[in-house]
Amino acid sequence: MLALRLPPDIEKRLTALAKKTGRTKSFYAREAIIEHLEDLEDSYLARKALEEGGEPIPLEDVMKKYGVERDA
Repeated sequence: MLALRLPPDIEKRLTALAKKTGRTKSFYAREAIIEHLEDLEDSYLARKALEEGGEPIPLEDVMKKYGVERDA
């Protein structure tokens, strides 16, 4: 169980989305958390690795390794 307070403007947007789609506010809050949790975990692990003396890897090297092209 999780309870959280949202700023009024975010609460209004969430309420409006729920009404328009027939879904609950909890559904969208859960979806947002699931969608971004992996990014938050990756960010935490990367910071921790750097604090423990890990070497940073340039973005260009990572992109090349995974075959990702930068948008122009």
